[in-house]
Amino acid sequence: MTDSQVTPSFKLAYVPGVTPTKWVRIWHERLPDVPLTLVAVSPGEACELLRDRGADAGFVRLPVDGTDLSAIPLYTETTVVVIPKDHVVAAVDEVTADDLADEIVLHPLDDTLDWESGLPGRPADERPDTTADAIELVAAGVGVLIVPQSLARLHHRKDLTYRPLAEAPESRIALSWPEDATTDLVEDFIGIVRGRTVNSSRGRSQSAASAPDQSKRKTPDKGGARRKPAPGKSAGKTGKPGKTGKSARSGSAGASKSGKRGKPRR
Repeated sequence: MTDSQVTPSFKLAYVPGVTPTKWVRIWHERLPDVPLTLVAVSPGEACELLRDRGADAGFVRLPVDGTDLSAIPLYTETTVVVIPKDHVVAAVDEVTADDLADEIVLHPLDDTLDWESGLPGRPADERPDTTADAIELVAAGVGVLIVPQSLARLHHRKDLTYRPLAEAPESRIALSWPEDATTDLVEDFIGIVRGRTVNSSRGRSQSAASAPDQSKRKTPDKGGARRKPAPGKSAGKTGKPGKTGKSARSGSAGASKSGKRGKPRR
């Protein structure tokens, strides 16, 4: 089977917390003949998966590792602190770092936040392996957890809740793909994510969409500008020049009658 006979397909990776449902639905509507496969990947492995061509594109958390991957930032998430429902800070609408000063703040190994200024609160004796493990510890009353809001929703439990954390680092979601593999299908998906319509003039259909519709163009007058009436002819039935012409003809006729001579009287 030659390359031209290979059925096209598209693999889309996504990290935990991202819900690609809306974009996948639009893909199936616009490209029903091109199957799209979802690939779940951890934040730490997402960039390597794209480099190894394990996916054509992917939703990742910034920053993107390396310069060989292109990325389009999409949105920034709110950072929240996950706590038991009966925790004292559950009574406030927003939590500050000072509110967590006496709390054990869990720091999982797969944390997606950049804590350059240091994690608030007191550190735990050991770091949980994953965010899911840290959620279990919060439910057991061992400590609290700071994560992007989408991860708090992903690991929702009835006995836990969360509150926004003021002045905390934020996580940004981006669409990324190998820079040297910007295929037509990748361009199609970029257009979907950016909200372009089917008839948009941007993207790989630009030349076709921007070409003028020849069927709607009016055929110009072969003579160019509107022709002027020939000398001595009326410019129209209702125009003033027509009346002037009629007067001239009447005068000519009158002159002819007055010039007619009868027979001499004897």
